[in-house]
Amino acid sequence: MNNKILYFDCSSGVSGDMLLGSLMGAGCDFKKWRDVMETLPLAGWSASIKKVKRGGLAGSKFTVKITSPQPRRNLPQVERIIKKSKLPKAVKERAIGVFNRLAQAEARAHGIGVDEVHFHEIGAVDSIIDIAGVCLAVHMLGPERILFSALNLGSGEVKTAHGILPVPAPATAELIKGIPVYQSDAGAELTTPTGAALAAELSDGFGPMPQMEVLSAGSGAGDMELPGRPNLLRAFIGRNGERKDGPGGYEEDQVTLIETNIDDMDPRVYEYVMERLLKAGALDVWLTPIIMKKSRPAATFSALCAHDNVSAIVDVIMEETTTFGVRVSEGRRYKLAREFLEAKASGMKVRVKVGKRGGRALKAVPEYEDAKLAADRTKTPLKDILTGFHVPLK
Repeated sequence: MNNKILYFDCSSGVSGDMLLGSLMGAGCDFKKWRDVMETLPLAGWSASIKKVKRGGLAGSKFTVKITSPQPRRNLPQVERIIKKSKLPKAVKERAIGVFNRLAQAEARAHGIGVDEVHFHEIGAVDSIIDIAGVCLAVHMLGPERILFSALNLGSGEVKTAHGILPVPAPATAELIKGIPVYQSDAGAELTTPTGAALAAELSDGFGPMPQMEVLSAGSGAGDMELPGRPNLLRAFIGRNGERKDGPGGYEEDQVTLIETNIDDMDPRVYEYVMERLLKAGALDVWLTPIIMKKSRPAATFSALCAHDNVSAIVDVIMEETTTFGVRVSEGRRYKLAREFLEAKASGMKVRVKVGKRGGRALKAVPEYEDAKLAADRTKTPLKDILTGFHVPLK
């Protein structure tokens, strides 16, 4: 795990060129990016990046220039272009995934077959570069998780090949299903179909910026000036998770606590649910007796997990318990660095977990399952196995 997070602030909407500008500003090497992109079997284009100002703030404006006439292309043609390039396999798959989303959205919006969709607006050279380019830039930056804010759709109308349409355009309206969005009084389209498709395909989640240590940031500029707000999409690259430089020599990481109060479930079910949660990746699971309203005896069911496992943990709780909802809170954890050694107890090998702070061992605890096995095989009391080992602490 590299614990790197890429977070996009889409308070001024999202489009392919804005995403690319923000990624270049956040640290993607434009020259290396361009060298790989030029392996696309696609003539008649060039790309540039320059500093501009929007609403008095600086940003990076990414521009694709078309240097020769281009045909309209359908999905199979676009897929062939991407597959024939020397883009990394993961980038090809992601880019094709974005175009599939676009084709399906256009097909649903206009009541036609997917292969009948011609990308006259969103699938010409500029959008092939935008979509494949964003997927490549993200790949080059190498985040473990990609998160987006809620998307600002804008308002008003937009000119398209199908005439003047309300914002969000029909294809965008299809693409944002299941995504948190809102409209502002911008009087313009802020989230384009390309931007919505990229957000839907790339994102591991939507919402406010998570707690993280910001390592770099970049702002991608849109084409127009907006009233009352800078037309910029911001990308933040940060680190979340284990840190070796926590206070006092402890390791530091971020964890999520998921809880619910239950007063109407057969108590025999708890053991099964707890086992499922641990298999799903929970770091710890526990029950706390409580008294709820109307003096009902109940339990607070708690699960601790890494942020990446929140969805899986919530799914288990919702499926296997009687609750209708859970509480979720983020927290910081300080812990000892851990090292596993082998020791002998009653002549048998037992794994021992050693806890260290700043390189100095503070405690050693035998692994319970190993100790239980040793006790069973040697007919030795378990309490003697648990206390009968020796590991020198250094």
